[in-house]
Amino acid sequence: MTFELVDIIETANTLGECVLWDERQQAVWWTDIHESRLYRLVLANRALTQFNLPERLCSFGFTDDPNTLICAFASGFALFNPENGEREWLARPEADFPGHRFNDGRVDRQGRFWAGSMVEKADIANGEKGSIYCLSGNQYRKTFGGIGISNSICWSPESDKFYFADSTRYTINVCEFDPVSGIPGAPRVYVTTTPPFEPDGSVVDAEGYLWNALWAGGKVIRYDQKGQPSAELNLPVTQPTCVTFGGADMNLLFVTTARVGLDAEQLKREPQAGHLFIYRTPFTGLAETRFKI
Repeated sequence: MTFELVDIIETANTLGECVLWDERQQAVWWTDIHESRLYRLVLANRALTQFNLPERLCSFGFTDDPNTLICAFASGFALFNPENGEREWLARPEADFPGHRFNDGRVDRQGRFWAGSMVEKADIANGEKGSIYCLSGNQYRKTFGGIGISNSICWSPESDKFYFADSTRYTINVCEFDPVSGIPGAPRVYVTTTPPFEPDGSVVDAEGYLWNALWAGGKVIRYDQKGQPSAELNLPVTQPTCVTFGGADMNLLFVTTARVGLDAEQLKREPQAGHLFIYRTPFTGLAETRFKI
């Protein structure tokens, strides 16, 4: 399988995450969670814009307003305009859960925003685990609980399958999904990784195969509908975090990575840790759906 490295954007992110392609601007967006920073890269001229944020941005999606993002900040859901910094809070489902923050999220193909929380500080979490929430307008509901670190939220092209991971359990799950109601069925194991390699962010391509960034494993793995690996992309860094497809032909794979937790010797071996990697692939992805404000 041929993957051509076409560019590396040298951002040295502490924790790059939630990479998304915006076909309106022909730009790729991503967040550095720990640095409270948002990035936008216009692909044609490599113009890179950085937005400083009021708090950590853990995941986000595009909306039907081109100036506004739907965001899962560390403490909750908000509409946010990165150009002027205006933020409108919609919900804070875990305001009473110290030690938690939000993590991975995505807009489903019907325009609802989903995001999961994680246990960041177990010593003050009082045993409470994270959950996955679905936000429609300014109303949210909890769909799954008991999760250590929510990740890999994505859907099949037909919206009949919903995927999510608990990275602490080294497992990606799949559920039957009703696209009209937005209600998932009971989860079953789709992929299990081998410790210490954790499933991180995922995306589904146009053929319905799931691509997952393998944290600590230094690779992105493409899985078929049965959860069997069909292709692997090896990276020069060990901590890939999230993936998406984009570009004019939707055949470019964007991979965010992280430096967090690497000591001086590891960083010496991985000088490109935290950069954004762009690969040309023989596969194509699907456009992001926009959240309905």
